[in-house]
Amino acid sequence: MLEVRELDAFYGAVQALRAVDLNVHEGEIVTLVGANGAGKSTLLRAVSGVISARGTLTFEGRDLIGLSPENVARLGIAHVPEGRHVFPGLTVVENLEVAAYALGIANKQVRADVERTLAMFPVLADRRRSYGWSLSGGEQQMLAIGRGLMAHPRLLLLDEPSLGLAPLLVEEMFGVIESIRAEGHTILLVEQNAAMALSVADRGYVLETGAVVREGPARVLLEDEAVVAAYLGGGHDAPAVCGPGV
Repeated sequence: MLEVRELDAFYGAVQALRAVDLNVHEGEIVTLVGANGAGKSTLLRAVSGVISARGTLTFEGRDLIGLSPENVARLGIAHVPEGRHVFPGLTVVENLEVAAYALGIANKQVRADVERTLAMFPVLADRRRSYGWSLSGGEQQMLAIGRGLMAHPRLLLLDEPSLGLAPLLVEEMFGVIESIRAEGHTILLVEQNAAMALSVADRGYVLETGAVVREGPARVLLEDEAVVAAYLGGGHDAPAVCGPGV
């Protein structure tokens, strides 16, 4: 579905991605693991067209290099960035409608999509007339994800969906992610909570300083000593993950 080959990306003179190779197959949850600044969010931005990149970047055979975010979204990719970006002065329903109207979806379809999305998030259905500013952090994150789903994406890019949430809400959020996949969506996930991310993912990639240094089935990465030491609570003096088997 998504194929990334030899992908480079820069912020000015600083190289943020270095010859990244990655695949996401239909129906999968694939997670990106790495420290802050490793390039995980940059990769999502490159896929969604927010930043420019060079290399090979294709979605269902279509070249994404040089496309605007709007055109990428029309191909079936929805990006839910870190930070939620809920419109505080709009209600829950209005926040959902904005995403659909931006893509030119007809009014009748928008109404049906709103109800479908609210059915996936009962807590939002109960607060459908509440303004964005009045929602809790967890509710705002669910609203941001719901807004992404309004576009009927084939691929959903999720950037730090559990950031700032209480532990109980983190478990609830990952339950939501699994239910989204069960609805037929493919997910590329960036998440600091590496243990939770790998527990729901099919496969994972470990990034360090903009490069992929390890990849494999999520269950294998969960048991990889270097990954455990570096990202799953192995201590502050954990070694880098690169080495044989990359």
